[in-house]
Amino acid sequence: MFHFLKVFGAATKAVNNFPTSSRLSSSTAVAERVSRVLAAKSSANISYDDLAATLGVTNTYVAQLLLGQAKLSLLTSAKLKKALPAITDGDIDSMQNDFPVRAFDDEILKEPNVYRTYEAITHNGEAIKAIINEQCGDGIMSAIDFYLDVGTTTGKHGEKRVVITFNGKFLPFIEQIAEDNGAASPRD
Repeated sequence: MFHFLKVFGAATKAVNNFPTSSRLSSSTAVAERVSRVLAAKSSANISYDDLAATLGVTNTYVAQLLLGQAKLSLLTSAKLKKALPAITDGDIDSMQNDFPVRAFDDEILKEPNVYRTYEAITHNGEAIKAIINEQCGDGIMSAIDFYLDVGTTTGKHGEKRVVITFNGKFLPFIEQIAEDNGAASPRD
């Protein structure tokens, strides 16, 4: 389960105050919920792709929802309950109201799929940056206003190939003109 206890435990200790409309769960509660939700997916015998099509989100976002890394919306919750009938109302409530944890344990980098994806990004990072800057200007790709989709295609020799699409909003860097800063200066 990708070391949920370590990651969620650290996040739980870090936050003392939070809005009453959302809440933090203990690391054990989150790990147990993730186990139950993944079991509900398994018992429904549904793939991430099929579940994504049913919910109207990307397959990666579905995985994030089930793994406790994204917050479940009210609209999507009804569709999820219908698609995964074994999921409990308590787990749906928790997925809607508990804060997700979007961190990761460094140990996950030892997992071959994750390591190779990380390696591909780091080996191609300078080239990716150069192309983004050339095509968009000085800035970065958002990882918040962001879509991620994972799929497959067939190569010219008939082999299965993995396709990962990152679709993030471009965020240009700005010139930090003092008079445009609406916040009071810490020097005042």
